[in-house]
Amino acid sequence: MSMSSNDVLANFGAMLMSGQIKVVDCTATLGPDTPILRLPEDFATNTPKVEIHRISEYDVNGPFFAWNWLKLGEHSGTHFDAPHHWITGKDFEDGYTDTLDVQRLVAPVNVIDCSKEAAENPDFLLTADHVKAWEVEHGEISPGEWVVMRTDWDKRSHDEELFLNMDPDPHEDGSHSPGPTTECVDYLLSKGIVGWGSQCIGTDAGMAGKMSPPYPAHNYLHRDNCFGLASLVNLDQLPPKGAILMAAPLKIESGTGSPIRALALVPKG
Repeated sequence: MSMSSNDVLANFGAMLMSGQIKVVDCTATLGPDTPILRLPEDFATNTPKVEIHRISEYDVNGPFFAWNWLKLGEHSGTHFDAPHHWITGKDFEDGYTDTLDVQRLVAPVNVIDCSKEAAENPDFLLTADHVKAWEVEHGEISPGEWVVMRTDWDKRSHDEELFLNMDPDPHEDGSHSPGPTTECVDYLLSKGIVGWGSQCIGTDAGMAGKMSPPYPAHNYLHRDNCFGLASLVNLDQLPPKGAILMAAPLKIESGTGSPIRALALVPKG
């Protein structure tokens, strides 16, 4: 006998309560020390560092309560890129953080482990052939699913310079961090994915500005009304398949992105 929808949710809830499903936090701490993307000098003003300002903490400004106000960019820390973030996605009416379809934000996640390759070469590029070989071993990537690239880059996040890994030559625009090739992004989108995620400062490789087209993850993902996730952490705690990723941005009016609390649901065993 098949289970009803109510039975499925009740069973799911029981598994969460009993610890049979583990909740893995894939989010970096957001604060003044959070690494922030640096744009080339000929681009717009850079996003400022995150600021946390105290309003009160059980004192004369508020004797019974503690709270703060924040100053931060939409694309600070572990964050979500909505389609309107890139010129190729500018015409989607549902391409903002307040208009997107939230049903798409919770989905199975495919975790492609490139940690060994990234440790050996910070400029490692994931290709379509790499993904196809991964699918042979772990199973097909299905429409509507997330795909994330595990590089363990989050282990660098305690040091902004190490995390950004900027080119020492001031005449070079870019950093040295892993990411996908143009063909890789194109292949993943042909599979119908909902979005792509990275453990680096952005969804593209550090030197993606030199690719054709430049920044293919941004260019192609948002062209297809899909989403990007950046600065994810703890992907080493996720299996290649079998986890569910929840990545919900703040409902910012006409928002191009948002810091998120990315959570993965992982069945034990």
